[in-house]
Amino acid sequence: MRRRKKPEKQKKGAPVWMVTYSDLVTLILVFFILLFSMSQIDMIKFKALSEAFSKHAIFDSNSSIIPLDEPPDSTENNDNQERDKESHSLDSLITEVQSYLELNGLEDVIVANKTERGVVLVLQEQVLFETGEAELIDDSFPFLDKLGEMLAAMPNLIKVEGHTDSRPISNYRYPSNWELSTARSSSVIRYLSENHDINNRRFTAIGFGDTRPIAANDNPENWEKNRRVEIIIADPEYTEEVTEEAS
Repeated sequence: MRRRKKPEKQKKGAPVWMVTYSDLVTLILVFFILLFSMSQIDMIKFKALSEAFSKHAIFDSNSSIIPLDEPPDSTENNDNQERDKESHSLDSLITEVQSYLELNGLEDVIVANKTERGVVLVLQEQVLFETGEAELIDDSFPFLDKLGEMLAAMPNLIKVEGHTDSRPISNYRYPSNWELSTARSSSVIRYLSENHDINNRRFTAIGFGDTRPIAANDNPENWEKNRRVEIIIADPEYTEEVTEEAS
């Protein structure tokens, strides 16, 4: 009589291939979920997190930042350098002019002052003109010749200004102090340019009439002070700028 075969015991659980497949599907699903979550940034949470880090000074206890002094304003430094350079140029110019005036015995006739415009030479009326006239007197020629020699040796621009007192003038040649002051500055320039090697382009003639007094127009002494011609030897720095622009 044949023995009966015992039935094979079936293994419990899913087949092996199905477990492997499900694991693979699960991993793929997790992977895509992760990608999706990374692409969706919660801006509110992100902002809150940023503010939390900024409020709490994590590195305050061991700060390695060294405070630095504020650097000096470069614009201010440049301005100071320009002023120093300008002052040096004007100092050299006024020294040269005063030395020349003293050497040629002109310090009692011509007063030299340093201003922002340059060196200003002041010649009183009695050195150059008769009262109320714009024609140079003969006694002015020696002074102007020495002055012309000095100006010819310099490259600076030259401005000649005529000034009068406040007393009105009215004649057929000079209807007012404006015409008289302008005619006087023009006479000085004409003499210097015709008798000395000075380029006419360096000159500017201006008449201010009685609008720029240096003393109160209330007595004969002050009237005499206000009747004058001023020769401005321009600041060398200004002269260089104009020369460069012209070239």
